[in-house]
Amino acid sequence: MNYYYVLTGLLAGMLAGVFGVGGGLIVVPALVLLFGLTQEVATGTSLIALLAPIGLGGVYAFYQAGKIGPSHIKIGLLISLGMFFGSYFGARFALTVSELTLKRMFSIYLFVVAVKYWLSTM
Repeated sequence: MNYYYVLTGLLAGMLAGVFGVGGGLIVVPALVLLFGLTQEVATGTSLIALLAPIGLGGVYAFYQAGKIGPSHIKIGLLISLGMFFGSYFGARFALTVSELTLKRMFSIYLFVVAVKYWLSTM
């Protein structure tokens, strides 16, 4: 199952490379909708994945509050491994398509995530 987290990170990295987004728009919805984590745990785990650039303070707050633990730290680190490689390949792809195509792809992605999130609350 660990490779699913790396694949999630790879996808997040690719989309980050293509669209310039990451944790909040990709990793958190994936952890909630695909892996069944709670919103709070998904947010804390996403911060672990983004730890190096921005997440240390947030990770500490979630850890201190008991919302995330060692297993979530492992998940976050596996996701970050995938994001490292995915962002490179996503950026390479983004450089091959037009700005209009990127805008349309991003709009479709946001719409699909919004609908899935909305339906998961019913």
